[in-house]
Amino acid sequence: MSSTFRAQKRLAAEVLKCGKNKVWLDPNEIGEISQANSRQNIRKLVKDGLIIKKPHKVHSRARCRKFQEARRKGRHMGLGKRKGTANARMSEKDMWIKRMRVLRNMLKKYREAKKIDRHLYHTLYLKVKGNCFKNKRVLMEYIHKKKADNARSKMLHDQAEAKRAQAKEARKRRNER
Repeated sequence: MSSTFRAQKRLAAEVLKCGKNKVWLDPNEIGEISQANSRQNIRKLVKDGLIIKKPHKVHSRARCRKFQEARRKGRHMGLGKRKGTANARMSEKDMWIKRMRVLRNMLKKYREAKKIDRHLYHTLYLKVKGNCFKNKRVLMEYIHKKKADNARSKMLHDQAEAKRAQAKEARKRRNER
């Protein structure tokens, strides 16, 4: 059938704006279709329903979506499914860069918010670079501990200074007597 209606198929494909495989010719109306030799005639046959553009084949993604949903939960990700090395799957360097950026941004925010002074910022910056802190939480805890230590040492220093001043005052008074 296709060899005898080659021209009709070609014309129909152009008229219907689709490929030749998408064109359906009515097998019961072979005589009428074989007479059609112009686009005008083909248009008429299309209007009468003797030539039809086949519908799109369905390519469902439902199964794929279901599988991806399972993957997000961590299914199908075991040892048997892995091809690349751990480093190829999640680069150590990329992880490092991500961590550095997070910790450095946190330090910058703390410095701008006056939570840490520039000296502490610098020491912490170098410690971050030296891989001292695993994540933000550890760095935050370290900062709080450091600030508490600094506050305590400042308080002790002030107390000692006050005691010294008091003793000096007492000595002065004693000498005057």
